[in-house]
Amino acid sequence: MEFPSTVVIIAGPTASGKTDLAIQIAQQFNTEIISADSRQCFRELNIGVARPTPAQLHLVSHHFIASHGVVEPINAGYFEQFALSKVTELFQRRNIAIMCGGTGLYIKAFMEGIDPMPTIPESVRAHIEQEYAAKGLRWLQSELQHRDPAFWQQAEQQNPRRLQRALEVLEATGKSILHFRTATPLQRPFRVIPIVITLPHAILRDRINQRVDAMMEAGLVEEVKNLTQYQQLPALQTVGYREVFQYLSGAYTLDTCIAKIKTNSWQYAKRQMTWFKKQPGFLHLPIDEIASTLLPLLH
Repeated sequence: MEFPSTVVIIAGPTASGKTDLAIQIAQQFNTEIISADSRQCFRELNIGVARPTPAQLHLVSHHFIASHGVVEPINAGYFEQFALSKVTELFQRRNIAIMCGGTGLYIKAFMEGIDPMPTIPESVRAHIEQEYAAKGLRWLQSELQHRDPAFWQQAEQQNPRRLQRALEVLEATGKSILHFRTATPLQRPFRVIPIVITLPHAILRDRINQRVDAMMEAGLVEEVKNLTQYQQLPALQTVGYREVFQYLSGAYTLDTCIAKIKTNSWQYAKRQMTWFKKQPGFLHLPIDEIASTLLPLLH
């Protein structure tokens, strides 16, 4: 049975079961998976980013998994070009490709293109990172709320990386990041079916808590300890790593560290769910209905 060239996107919040479902669908169509995760692409990060296991990677070929180093400047624009190149290659051999991940900005860049952003001087980036490290999220929020109120109204207000980026652009150019978000969505030469996994909040939160416990048992503290030299890099400003760094510095007990990872992971999952709900054209489905819903859509 022949389908038009199609990318099926399996998206959703952290710990919702994306990887297992994507592997199931990829096996069904004898195809490969492109990860849309802004952290699983880094070789140095494994346990704390819930990278697919060696057994899972053996079942289906994955791309953008452990493919880059944390010192490399990976962003949504880079991912867009990487993923477009990979699907073009895959479509020469098969007509279905799977994308799987929870980094909404990467998925949106792949689907619609992304506006070119100005180059940020390293001195500006370093200054903002130092200020954030010293003064925390509330400082970032206050700066943007007062200096760029139009952006603040639509910002992911609890996402420090997004806020840092907006403040970098403001400092470097004197203009709001909104000024650079003017491109018309691009039309891709293939079909995209974006699906978001939905789960009851209580079940998702329980899955997150279980995952964090499993990460600790698997050696997350030791993994983070070996990454101390990279602590200030953007790739390490990630839930799970930030909290363990603070534990290692003596700021938290281990029990407090674990509790904070669980709480912050849940807050991150809620931000993901909110973001995906705002995107037009995405199908929001319970995980056990996705496979049966998908097949008729591919005709």
